[in-house]
Order: sequence, then C-alpha cells, then structure tokens
Amino acid sequence: MRAFDDLAERFGYGLVITPLFESTELFSRGVGADTEVVEKQMYTFDDKGGRAVALRPEATASVVRAYLQAGAQGVFKGAYSGPMFRYEQPQAGRRRQFHQVGVEYIGEPSADADVEVIEIGFRLLEAVGITDATVLLNSIGDPEDRVAYRDLLTDFLTERSDRLSPDARRRMVTNPLRVLDSKADAAVVAEAPVPADHLGPAAAEHIAAVRSGLDAIGIPHREEPRLVRGLDYYNRTVFEYQSASYQAAQAALGGGGRYDPLAGMLGGAETPGVGVAMGVDRIVLAMPAAEARSSLDLFVVAADTAHRATALGLVRALRTAGVSADLDLGGKSVKAQFRAADRRGASAVAVVGEEWASGRVTVKDLKSGAESSVEAREVAAWIRRR
Repeated sequence: MRAFDDLAERFGYGLVITPLFESTELFSRGVGADTEVVEKQMYTFDDKGGRAVALRPEATASVVRAYLQAGAQGVFKGAYSGPMFRYEQPQAGRRRQFHQVGVEYIGEPSADADVEVIEIGFRLLEAVGITDATVLLNSIGDPEDRVAYRDLLTDFLTERSDRLSPDARRRMVTNPLRVLDSKADAAVVAEAPVPADHLGPAAAEHIAAVRSGLDAIGIPHREEPRLVRGLDYYNRTVFEYQSASYQAAQAALGGGGRYDPLAGMLGGAETPGVGVAMGVDRIVLAMPAAEARSSLDLFVVAADTAHRATALGLVRALRTAGVSADLDLGGKSVKAQFRAADRRGASAVAVVGEEWASGRVTVKDLKSGAESSVEAREVAAWIRRR
C-alpha cells in the first residue's frame, strides 16, 4: 500500500525482497518447532532435490537470514511487502494466503528502536483512516528472566492440566509460554502468573523506556500482561494493534516485538533486532468505506472517436506529470465511459471534445458535480489544487 511505502521511506527503511520459499529449517529453528505456526500451519514439502522447503509463514526470519548471509554489518533497516502462507481455518481477516507489510530494525538494542517501529505501524493505521487504534504492550523479559518464571508457570499449569487442551498439556512441558497464547485455554490461563511480574532489571528498564517513548509522541497504549505473541524468537517488548473498527476472532491488525535471540538461533552472531508486521487484509476490512476506493485521480473521456488519440495523448502527459490517469480503450459511448470512471473510483473526469481545438478540456469533480473548463496544459495543476 502506498501509505506504507511513504512511511518506510520517510523513516529510512530500504526495500527487502525475500523468497516465497525458504528452507523449512529456517522456520523450525527461528519461529520454534513447537509453535502452532510450524506444527500445524506451515506449508512444507520436499523439492525435486529432496530438500525440505516451506512457503514462508512470516517474514522476520527470512529478513534476518538474508542479513546474516549478506555479512551482518552494523545497523540495517529494511521494509518488506508480500504474501505469507498459513494453513488455518479461513474466516474474516484470516486467509491461508494473506498479505503483510512490515519493517525490521536490526542491530540496535535501544528502546528507541522499539518505539520507532511501533510508531510506524500506528502511523500507517492513521494514514488509512483508522483513528481509534490502541497499542497493546507487554514485556516477556530476557531468556534468563524466564528460568524461574517458567518453573512457576509450569507448576500452575500442571495443577490445572485436567482443564487444558491436549496441545496445551503437551506444550506446558516443552514451552509453557506458548500456553499463554492458546485461545482454547484462555479461561485457564486468565489467572496464571504473568511474565511482566518476573522481569530482570534490564528488561524492566527497557519496557519502561518504551512506555515513556510512546507517551512522548502521543501514541495510546495499554499494558496487556498476558500478551506473548506466538513465535519463539521474541524477547522483551511484544505488542499488537487493536481497533474497534475491526471485530473478529483474530482481532490484531498487526504486531511485533523485539527478537534479540533470533540471529543466534539461526547460527549467526548475537544481534539485537525489533520489527513490526501489519496485516493488509485486516486493515482493509477495518478501513472506513471512503478510504477503500481506488486512488485514480482522473479518468479521461473521449467525446467521440475523432478525439480518442488526443485523449490517449493527454493521459500519457498526465502520467508523466505524476497524475494517476486512465481512459477507456474500447471506443465506448460517453455515457459508458462515465460509468467506467465511476467503477474505477476516479475522483474526477476530463472530457476531450471540441474544446480541444482551443486548447481546453471540460473537467468535472465527481464528488461535488462541479464542472469547469481548463486549459489542457493546466489539468495536472487543477488535479493537485482540488
């Protein structure tokens, strides 16, 4: 989406393109072999060379893999956009192929980096008209903080194992934090101890700095002590965006967090990182209806076949000037061309007819209905003034 491209450029993030297919091991090592994503949702198969490959279920592990393979030099800020794939039950805002945009800030341990990527996601929602978004925020601490907490949580879950789902009973042995993320066990874990109560001094200072940074730039947020996200590579900050504009079983419009352990999990040197991924499909469902129209600035209508070539020339000139413009190439009637402009969601129409002999065209604002005659060379300026 254009709003994301503009934000990424203004915040200094360059384009990253990673493959749709990756080694299955990349995700089992990075995302976590016992996560629901890897166990149940990932599309995996052996290729013709007998190698286990997977359609990417998320982008962060791929970007960090690319960073490590490129030499892992210093701070890297990358932005991505593309389809992801997970085998799950289709429902509103949840598809087996879905589109995400996101950024990764690699090599910077400061809490200010967390604030920056959280801001990018929030500003994206603002830019597309979602004005009631709130950031849900938590810290799951550092790996060393979780040693005692893991034992405490395991004891809590063991005492209630008869009330847990089969998946939760298995995961409470291998990775009990994953149970906190289980929707099927929400009633049981509602009273479980939370990671935020068991942070070490460094992690506690870090999340306090994140909260302070968000306050300073006016981004609304609230603590969500049982938020852990569903992937193993996270540490410290985790967050999600929610809005009353979007109500579904999977309510987050996007989210992310800090993943300092990930580079090491993939065989590289320990490298701090933090990122955000935004669900384009869900954002579109949450956007105000007025924002969901096409971004076409102008539809050019030829008054008759004699002016078709002239209309085509005007469209080319407007595109060169940076205006999004189009026309019908099928020789339809004027009425049919206006219907086509409406279907395309054009904000205005320019009619090329007899006025062209004097260097002018008739322009019409399709929202207000106002018409005027402007010089052909001023059409681009007229569009920008509206």
